[in-house]
Amino acid sequence: MNRLFSPTHVGSFKLDHRVVLAPLTRMRTEKGNVPGDLMVDYYTQRASKGGLLVTDATAVSPLAIAYVDAPGIYTEAQLQGWKRVTDAVHAKGARIFVQMWHAGRQAHPGNTGGVVPVAPSALRSLEHAAIRDEDGNITEAELVVPRTLELEEISGIIEQFRRGAMLAKEAGFDGVELHGANGYLFEQFLLDGTNQRTDMYGGAIENRARFLFETLDTVVSVWGPGRVALRLSPSGTYGTMSDSDPHATFGYVAERLNSYDLAYLHVIEPRIRGIVEQDTSESDVTSKDIRRIYKGTIIAAGGFTGESAEQILIDGHADLVAFGRMFISNPDLPERLRTGKPLTRYDRSTFYGGDARGYTDYAFHSGTAAA
Repeated sequence: MNRLFSPTHVGSFKLDHRVVLAPLTRMRTEKGNVPGDLMVDYYTQRASKGGLLVTDATAVSPLAIAYVDAPGIYTEAQLQGWKRVTDAVHAKGARIFVQMWHAGRQAHPGNTGGVVPVAPSALRSLEHAAIRDEDGNITEAELVVPRTLELEEISGIIEQFRRGAMLAKEAGFDGVELHGANGYLFEQFLLDGTNQRTDMYGGAIENRARFLFETLDTVVSVWGPGRVALRLSPSGTYGTMSDSDPHATFGYVAERLNSYDLAYLHVIEPRIRGIVEQDTSESDVTSKDIRRIYKGTIIAAGGFTGESAEQILIDGHADLVAFGRMFISNPDLPERLRTGKPLTRYDRSTFYGGDARGYTDYAFHSGTAAA
């Protein structure tokens, strides 16, 4: 795997290899959506010299959270919790970006103090939220019809991202990734299946993309060039998402991104649609399609093996590859891929919420150093 373990750059940061920890929702925070000891251990275990980690989706406000016990980046306590994470990751010689997130209509009143979630249009997602019931157990709940954002409210959400970006900088992150994928607020604005607005944020793709690019401009103003990234799922359907012409929509976004000095563009391949693997079709938008337009660094994600990751790098359709599920169960994944050591199978039942089981108790392979 010569390409996968060749050096590269993300922004101004030199990386020793191209194996990236994908952003994964694990729902393991302490009270107040604060990263605690478990999260420090989790990221430290997966940090390798010259590697890149991307955090759990991290909410920019209390109303932006889709899943109970997901982390935030809007309070001082959260900042301090994340600082413990970044310090530990940097001590291992790795880099870490925080994925900033607003769930939009994927939020649930059970996680927002009873407040109805907001969206570009009052259309309900048919997915389910993870909330805590009256007995303190995590359970699934149907999502509700969101409230349509008033025009003057949109700038307030952009301001939440600006503040989150500032707190992330104080917390010691190396950069930020905007979560523009998986049916959350940026994508709800972007796709015409969820955006029925008739004002300056709806209708033509230039308008539907306005919220994304205004937020991107704001976050770049905080961080500067080469320190901001964006994740997209051009063929995603999770969150009851749809678009009449995804090639045109995401082609427009990719072309505009060429004027930004991003750290990277993170593209989810079409075989992964939210949390489910599905067959692909000719109408899907892939990293290969985005590469024809976008000239910057691309991270591809979506069910990769070591072999398929090597191949997409050889083909030139991506520059780095993000691994999710296999990085959960193999904290030393880069070393295992580099040396051809066997991989441990993950336990899906422990993905979301809980304690150390299925989170920080996966063994390192014999001969590799534990955190």
